[in-house]
Amino acid sequence: MQTTLARTVSFSGVGLHSGAPVEMRVHPAPAGNGIVFRRTDVTGVNPRIAALWSNVPAAQLCTKIENADGVQVSTIEHVMAALVGSGVHNALVEIDGPEVPILDGSAAPFVAAFCEAGLRNLNGAMRAIRVLKRIEVREGAAVARLDPAAALEIDFHIDFSDAAIGIQHKTLKMSNGAFVRELMDSRTFCRRSDVEMMQANGLALGGTYENAVVIEGDQVLSPGGLRHADEAVRHKMLDALGDLALAGAPILGRYTGTRSGHALTNKLLRALFADPTAWTWEECSDAQSYALPGAGVCPAKALVSA
Repeated sequence: MQTTLARTVSFSGVGLHSGAPVEMRVHPAPAGNGIVFRRTDVTGVNPRIAALWSNVPAAQLCTKIENADGVQVSTIEHVMAALVGSGVHNALVEIDGPEVPILDGSAAPFVAAFCEAGLRNLNGAMRAIRVLKRIEVREGAAVARLDPAAALEIDFHIDFSDAAIGIQHKTLKMSNGAFVRELMDSRTFCRRSDVEMMQANGLALGGTYENAVVIEGDQVLSPGGLRHADEAVRHKMLDALGDLALAGAPILGRYTGTRSGHALTNKLLRALFADPTAWTWEECSDAQSYALPGAGVCPAKALVSA
């Protein structure tokens, strides 16, 4: 069955790129709602934006969604990954600014709050998107691909000249709480020179050494160092899960990313849905539902029927 949160949860912080303070509340929502954002600071136009691939106008340093009235919310990938990774299928995300709070740079604070709130089962069957054939997009050396698979798998490869990152590769089946165990606490990362360049151009104004892993050559400059030796590739996988959530339903397929990012993953979703022979809707059996990302993550005592 579809799920939603058992109660509203709240977050406050600053936007990674804007540096502006922001308050965000994630509310329960009915079956079939999906994930919808609502700008509470916007008047006179439609403040609601569905978290869907077709509403992404650009996705370079972060993932941004926009409605027909030009209302936007950016840097949604971490909270989207947290919702999927916690097993939340429907939610209304109210936010009083244009950017989701960065918190610690990972999805862990979102997941902790969602699981503390617990989930509520809804009277609606769970549907997924089954990948039927290979779909691939490329930009230079970057590749993003979807292949048929029984459940969602993510395979990611990165290659950085900086010795602090280097070449990293990881593959995970996104079932049985793998997101929570392996990925949710991995933080966004960048070079110190990139931070300086972005801030000179009015970006990353909310970035700190505490909410991002900042590197320089072979050094990790953030206090406490890395949470995982391969934290960089784990965070890229976290981002990929959040960006794939913009499909609007769980994907049954294998995602492979090589040096790919937000823009290429969105381009991949556009290519998938442009080919009606490449995918199909499938109502999930109990076994398939249990294999979805986030299934069983929140405590069973928090689950109540509705």
